[in-house]
Amino acid sequence: MAQGLIKTNDSLAAFILRLGLAIVIFPHGAQKVLGWFGGGGFQATLDGMTTGAGLPAFVVILVMLIEFLGPLLLLIGLYTRITALCMFGLFVGIILFAHAGQGFFMNWNGENPGEGYEYHLLVLAMSLALVSSGAGRWSVDRKLMRGRA
Repeated sequence: MAQGLIKTNDSLAAFILRLGLAIVIFPHGAQKVLGWFGGGGFQATLDGMTTGAGLPAFVVILVMLIEFLGPLLLLIGLYTRITALCMFGLFVGIILFAHAGQGFFMNWNGENPGEGYEYHLLVLAMSLALVSSGAGRWSVDRKLMRGRA
């Protein structure tokens, strides 16, 4: 079973997908966990998402873990399928609980009260592609598979 979770090939496309997804998601996690990029950091995120959004603390901590550690795992290509599946689940939740009511399009002109979910659909597609393909080229998963059947 473990082999199936890390199984991958030498796909350049999978490498590009995981690199792109890691680069896009990491700043969001760093905002939440470290306070980088104008974020509030761990405690402010925990307080804001539990009090303001009404989420349980363990859910907020899972969100922070997925958005902070997930991109780091994707970057090196370790447990890519699991990480991408977690990211997929996170973004389904984000769409359903925060953005579905805002419509499809992003709020480029600031005319709507929130953001649409078009960006989130791209994350879902990239995540599913990685769940399907694995990490691809230049990944720890690929190195772990060497010499295995």
